[in-house]
Amino acid sequence: MNLSSLYPWTKAVHVLSAILFCGGVMAVSAFLWSIRRNSSGAVGVAAALRRWDHAVTTPAMIFVWTFGLGLALTGHWFNAPWLHAKLFLVVALSAAHGIQSGRLRRIANGKVSTSSPLLPMILISIVGITILAVIKPS
Repeated sequence: MNLSSLYPWTKAVHVLSAILFCGGVMAVSAFLWSIRRNSSGAVGVAAALRRWDHAVTTPAMIFVWTFGLGLALTGHWFNAPWLHAKLFLVVALSAAHGIQSGRLRRIANGKVSTSSPLLPMILISIVGITILAVIKPS
């Protein structure tokens, strides 16, 4: 089996991982958005979301990075400006995941989180990443 025959499988795993990662980040973001004014009863939901984050979202993020870098190497795209822009947005989305994970941990431990939600930045990142990945503008 040569490297080029693995490309479609690498891309499929990358896209599936990206869907799981973005879905997990969006779920936590929606939860954090919904409790910013009323956090009563949030501890149990935060604990459940935190388990999901550890079991699914974080491994999906690692797969996105691993298989995405593999695709970039295979496609020889590291000099492409669109990839630099996409990587910037992926770093921002990964950072948002880390920030949200910390907030989720604090809420699951009974501490109130009044910090501003990251939902707008997350949505912009996901839209930008998707457009850049599909269109690959020169």
